[in-house]
Amino acid sequence: MGAKYVILAAMACAVSVSAGAQAPKPGTLETYKDWTIGCDNRGRCEAVSLLAEGADWPDNPVMIGISRDAGPDAAPEVWASRDAKGPAEFAFLVDGRRIASTTGMDGEAKINGPQASALAVAMARGYALEIRSGGKLLGRPSLAGSGAALRYMDAQQGRAGTATALIATGPLRANAVRPAPAVPSVVRLAIPSHPAPVAFWREELTALGRFTGCADEMRNAQPPEQHRLSKSDELVLVPCGAGAYNFSSVPVIATGVAGRRTFRFATFDYQPGWSEGEKHPMLVNASWLPERSRLESHAKGRGLGDCGSSETYVWDGTRFRLVEAAAMGECRGGWHWITTWSARVTDKSGQ
Repeated sequence: MGAKYVILAAMACAVSVSAGAQAPKPGTLETYKDWTIGCDNRGRCEAVSLLAEGADWPDNPVMIGISRDAGPDAAPEVWASRDAKGPAEFAFLVDGRRIASTTGMDGEAKINGPQASALAVAMARGYALEIRSGGKLLGRPSLAGSGAALRYMDAQQGRAGTATALIATGPLRANAVRPAPAVPSVVRLAIPSHPAPVAFWREELTALGRFTGCADEMRNAQPPEQHRLSKSDELVLVPCGAGAYNFSSVPVIATGVAGRRTFRFATFDYQPGWSEGEKHPMLVNASWLPERSRLESHAKGRGLGDCGSSETYVWDGTRFRLVEAAAMGECRGGWHWITTWSARVTDKSGQ
């Protein structure tokens, strides 16, 4: 499936939940020329550089981004990323003038404090950015659209017209900035230690294929993954198609004793990106981490991994609850995906 389908599906799949509860609503992304930006439910925003439209992929690309938390006291952070090992200097020059520098490690560098604010403003107002290490040019990320992206950030965080804004500055003081929204809390059920599930009998596999509609895909695939959730329930990841870099599976809850297990679709407070409606969830490149009761789905828009969407859930004993979502809607070198939803996780013991 194409990258456009992956992103649009991931961002359009909020579903109804039980009365009194509210479905998560991950943020959306906006693109301005060679920059894309998104904000999450906490009001945290992040703008990321893209390769210029139609540009070739460099031998060792360098990406730059600007992030900022919500709230009147939050300051921007500028980061750069490339493929490298060990320590190295990162110097940032805008229109030939050195604005900031730091020492990075393993290709990752961060600028904070007054340097970060000065660099973000210079990038938004400048024409050309160079990132250097000593006398070596690391890259020239495009600045086209950076000013518009940061103006959007100011607006989304309620900074426009205040002294805290990066672009849309004004006379209002910091106390006029909207406070950061409350962070939602999700209670996960810790998975107790139980014997591994018994492998499915042939009749059960037939029933499972018929129930999920994945019988044809199951014939040439590995057996379904089985993961214990409790004494009587198990999470089953049923293979349901594969491409070059995306492997689909349907999450099912199996209940009962071996040979006579019954099946129901796993339920989610926010449907994974490739789901075929509320009653037929579909995960991509799924993984289960029992020690954290954590189920992950990660759909690539293309093999390079520079676009796609991901969702991370925890098991609360009844359904899977979204605790993190991220996306990159443009397949233009943005391997750092933008967080669009996050929640705080607390624990309760299982049986």
